[in-house]
Amino acid sequence: MSDHHEGPDAAHRRPPGMTDATVEALGALSKALETTERARGHLYAFHQLTGGADFELDRAADLMHEAGHPQWAERIRHEITGRNVIPGHWTFQIIEAYDATYYEPFKATEREARRELADGRDHLYEAELKEKRRTGGHPDHTARPDATPQG
Repeated sequence: MSDHHEGPDAAHRRPPGMTDATVEALGALSKALETTERARGHLYAFHQLTGGADFELDRAADLMHEAGHPQWAERIRHEITGRNVIPGHWTFQIIEAYDATYYEPFKATEREARRELADGRDHLYEAELKEKRRTGGHPDHTARPDATPQG
């Protein structure tokens, strides 16, 4: 295999003069953003699960009525169905507030830091970690996709 295929591609190599400390700091910032992405996904799960439960309340109320408990059916419809999950908010409003207040500014800050400090390159920390951990010459430890042997 030629040296051309060794190491990360140009998009995953640190720019000249970039220090180890900067690579590590950007890696920590990226990891924090990835964790935030996961948290946001949990908000969407919360949103969908809560919405699904709210629609299931219709069935529960109907079944209560059919079972001879109209007062419970009415209580479910009046007290729980369509209720705010926190004062003034349905789950979609929580997501919108989270996105505007935290998520979008976080993404923009991370992107701007990469643009200014790493010429916009992403995952430099991980690319260098991969180089340290892979076994050179092993067919399943190639540096990049274009170095994968075809068989």
